[in-house]
Amino acid sequence: MANTRSATKRARQTLKRSLRNRSVVTRLRTMQKQARSTQTPDADQIRALISAIDKAAKRGIIHENAANRRKARLNKALAAAK
Repeated sequence: MANTRSATKRARQTLKRSLRNRSVVTRLRTMQKQARSTQTPDADQIRALISAIDKAAKRGIIHENAANRRKARLNKALAAAK
């Protein structure tokens, strides 16, 4: 348990942020599953997913390199579908 007021506040902030970050990661995972489940992925769906990945990386929820890797795989799948 936190011993100081600042440590208590930090614990509260961490809890709020982790809940928010978890919801973003869950949303990304769901969007990726939906894009993969269809035989021919919809271009709009993939663009929305890439945008969501960019936003998560910008906010530090996922690592920048992980975002780039995911986007590269999505663009590769989109090109193969065309």
